Amino acid sequence: MLTSSGAVRFGTFTLASGQRSDVYVDIKRAWTDPGRLALIAHELAARVRSEDRLAGMELGAVPLVVATALATGTPYAVVRKQAKAHGTAQRIEGEVPAGARVLVIEDVSTTGGSSVETVEVLRSAGGIVDRVLVVVDRESGARERLASIGVALDALATLSELRGAPP
Repeated sequence: MLTSSGAVRFGTFTLASGQRSDVYVDIKRAWTDPGRLALIAHELAARVRSEDRLAGMELGAVPLVVATALATGTPYAVVRKQAKAHGTAQRIEGEVPAGARVLVIEDVSTTGGSSVETVEVLRSAGGIVDRVLVVVDRESGARERLASIGVALDALATLSELRGAPP
């Protein structure tokens, strides 16, 4: 489904991490189609356990978090990349009560930098985060980086699997 939507492309690309790759994964190409977003949300929802909240960093994770929240009935929060410069200057939109178990949802994970930042923001707000659920793990260090802060990475697909998928 990801390959047929154009979300997986082969060529020469520079990733957000600065790494070069022969595969680019752009989940936005899939989640902008309501039918594909519903399919991804269904798969993500099947992996939600007993967490109190779902959360994700703006922009790529937001439709995934919202669609998964609708599928599961689980409340959600959105983490801003930067605090607002006006109003309440908050970094999190939505409630994360102290002690709430939070599942972080991401679109693609490479080195895990965005996931680690999201976890840190949620933990600083009092959330308990021990798992990140990602659509695609590029298998480039995110799993190990997250493990170093006590967080497991759960992926719907890996880059190795996508490389072997039919076009």
